[in-house]
Amino acid sequence: MSENKPPENAGTTGSPQPASPAPGGAPVTPAAALAPSHEDATQSAAKDTSPAVEEAIARSSTDDPISASSVTPEDPRTARLRDALEARSAAAESTARQEAAVHEREARRAGTYTGGATTMKSDPVVKPTAAAGEPHAGGISAADIATDAEIATEEAAAPAARAPGSPPPGFGAAPDFSANNPPPPNALPPSPPRYLKQSDSAWSVFGRIIAARARQLFDRAGQRITQRTLRIGVSARIFHPEPGAKGLRGKTLQYLEESVAHWVMSRDVLVFMIPTVGHQGMLHPSNIRLRDYAKHLDGLLLQGGADVSPQTYAEAAVSHEWPGDRVRDMYELELLHEFVESGKPVLGVCRGCQLINVAFGGTLYQDIATEVPTANAHVNENYDQHRHGVHFPDGSTLLNMFPGRRDGIVNSIHHQAVKTLGRDLNIEAVSASDGIIEAVRYRRAPFVMGVQWHPEFHRAGGPEMLDCTPLLDTFLRVARETRF
Repeated sequence: MSENKPPENAGTTGSPQPASPAPGGAPVTPAAALAPSHEDATQSAAKDTSPAVEEAIARSSTDDPISASSVTPEDPRTARLRDALEARSAAAESTARQEAAVHEREARRAGTYTGGATTMKSDPVVKPTAAAGEPHAGGISAADIATDAEIATEEAAAPAARAPGSPPPGFGAAPDFSANNPPPPNALPPSPPRYLKQSDSAWSVFGRIIAARARQLFDRAGQRITQRTLRIGVSARIFHPEPGAKGLRGKTLQYLEESVAHWVMSRDVLVFMIPTVGHQGMLHPSNIRLRDYAKHLDGLLLQGGADVSPQTYAEAAVSHEWPGDRVRDMYELELLHEFVESGKPVLGVCRGCQLINVAFGGTLYQDIATEVPTANAHVNENYDQHRHGVHFPDGSTLLNMFPGRRDGIVNSIHHQAVKTLGRDLNIEAVSASDGIIEAVRYRRAPFVMGVQWHPEFHRAGGPEMLDCTPLLDTFLRVARETRF
């Protein structure tokens, strides 16, 4: 509804106004002047309920030729006003119900809801009724119009309730980039974070970043080294072709005994048999050398087999029965020295123990029974079932591997033994009955040791046999520590 203001020279309400000439020169009567402003008068009456206003409204409705000539039970304008009042009353009640529901949800969320219905007091809306003694066209009294005017004034003064789903006030307006909206005081930390240092500079931070990256790379490299599976090389036994033999016996065979490979693999390591290398191969030349195996493998195990040739330690054979294997001697001596120079551990078994002694300048008994008549038998037809006792002398590293033990039962399959001890070798074990050397160690290397017995056969021999797992573990631990 719009509000029309009277002209500044208008007189008081109810005083007659002089007739003003019409555009065509004809005078305008008071009835003609009031006829077009009947609705404006009705709207003004909603804000002024004095007797003068009521009289003007009554006169205007009487003087209006339209209303005088067409009298109806209810004026259409009054019906529209009544409908507007009813619609406004329904909207107010709906808004009150919505606000009550919002307050109830907020109370439930805050934990203060007591179970009672939240009530909202809506503004009173007076439905249009005819007051006694004050009739009006269509049955609407001036008091009803005044009440409606008061409601319209209050609604204009109070902010309109936003309907659900409508945008908030100011939505879509251009942002104000010049406004300064600092964060609340409690949002800022009271002091710099602990990871920052007062003396930090760009170079100090850069240095710490480089150091952290270097530590990460070293940790990864160390993890790969320590977690990589060990690779242990085992020297090959050699089967030379027999004169006049046909088929496989006419070929050179290189092989390893199954038990020694399985004994090493019992500690979850990889085993590789190292073949001989032909330096001047005519059929299949190769640039691979034994030093390449020493470089890429983590340790060497010299397994048992044929006798060491007396020629290898500069002696003549005392019997044609024990010529030994000169070809294998040369192959294993080169292999041994390559691993020792690479700092890799070496463990010799039976023949391997004798070869270690010869490699460092020692000699052997070609036959114990012939050269040492007082010695007990160290081999018989039972092969891996033959056994005897050993003793660990003072200073032996085997005392550390087998704490609390000075003696043990071992398997014995050898008719040759260490005679003259090689340079820089220590005696690690002797036969308990005759004093024959049963184990030696090279003291200028992390781990180069030979045992005259066969530890790979001990588990099958029963619980009374010496459990040589500590010997294997020590060998593998040194291999792990020296492989890089």
